Parts: sequence; structure tokens; C-alpha cells
Amino acid sequence: MKRAPSRIWEVVEPVIAGLGYEMVGATFGGKPGDRILRVYIDSGDGITIDDCEVVSHQLSAMLDVEDPVGEPYVLEVSSPGVDRPLFREVDYRRFAGEMAFIRLAEPLEGRRRFKGALAGVEAGAIVIDVDGRVWHLPLEVVEEAHLVGRI
Repeated sequence: MKRAPSRIWEVVEPVIAGLGYEMVGATFGGKPGDRILRVYIDSGDGITIDDCEVVSHQLSAMLDVEDPVGEPYVLEVSSPGVDRPLFREVDYRRFAGEMAFIRLAEPLEGRRRFKGALAGVEAGAIVIDVDGRVWHLPLEVVEEAHLVGRI
């Protein structure tokens, strides 16, 4: 699934923040008639099923009113989990030193998939060390990114 459009983020993020949670990110995808809007939340105390239910209930109401999706979908609210998805520049800085998987929408030097140690962000590009080679991956072409094998 791909990052949800910015219009969805604009509607969802204030609701989540107002409930006292951090919005990790949101994805949207699937086949027409079978779309899923997945919203990831976090907090300093972790996330429980009850937290997901509270956020889901509030988001459902707001999404029904604002209708930023414009087509039928299923809403899922989840914790980021062990393989935490990465969406924003701040995520790549926060998790520098961690192992990550990044897939690009378009190839860089013939390659779309990268797995290695995050080293941060420089000039709008994710810095990642893959087997001793440092790559600078433009943020605007990241299709998917998540941490790998966190304990």
C-alpha cells in the first residue's frame, strides 16, 4: 500500500493528536471496491486494542463528515508494530542506526530496493548504508519504507 494522500493526513492527524496520540502515518490502497485506509498510531505507553477502537470511532465520524477519500474503503487503526513504517523526514532521523527496508517508486542506478542501516536525512534524501555503500535516496520517490527486525 502507498502513503495516503495529503488530504487524508490533513483530516486524520488533528483528530489523533486531539486524542493524545501520535500519528505515525497512513496508507491507502487495494483494488477498487476493496480499498483500505490504514492509520498507524503510537504513544509513549504503547498502543492497545482499546486505543485503536477509540481512535477508529473518532476517525470514522470525522472521515464521514469530511469525506477526503471519495470512494468506499475500510478503515483500520493499528500500532506501528515491530516493523514500524517510516513516512516523514523526522522518522528517518529518529531511527538513525536502525535497520530499514526502503522501496523506491523509480529506480536509482537500476535499483529500487534497499535494506541497510539508516544514517539520517541530508538535503531531502534518506541516507542509508547498504553493505558498506552509502546511498542518498530522494524522499519524494520513496514508495514504501519500514524498520526491519527491531527488538
